[in-house]
This record gives sequence, structure tokens and C-alpha cells, in this order.
Amino acid sequence: MIVVNLDVMMAKRKISLTELADRVGLTPANLSIFKTGKARAVRFSTLERICRELDCQPSDLLEYRPDEVPQNV
Repeated sequence: MIVVNLDVMMAKRKISLTELADRVGLTPANLSIFKTGKARAVRFSTLERICRELDCQPSDLLEYRPDEVPQNV
């Protein structure tokens, strides 16, 4: 299972969803879909913009947990 830790990074950087969405050129709704782990795909260019704004690595946002069963399936 892939877990999205965007909310953790946003809290560390003290940035709101709306502000981050504006900075990376996404709608708050689309960024929320990614943040909640409901997105089925993410473009590398989008991931790059998020990492640039949050000054982080992709591994700070995405985590693989092999033993967990997805909750939304």
C-alpha cells in the first residue's frame, strides 16, 4: 500500500492546502484528492512542483507499507 504523507509535510512547513494548491498550480480539490490518498496516479511534474514548494523529497510524501490492506478498495 502506498501512503501519502502530504498532510505531514504541509504541517511541518505550516502551509495550507489552498496556499500550496495556488503555488503548484492545482485546484484545492485535486490537491485534496492526492493528500487523502484517493488519487490513482500523480504526474512527475506535479510531484516535482510539490517537492519544490515544500522543500522535500518524493520519499517524504510517499511511503510504501507492504503489510497494510488498503482501506478504500
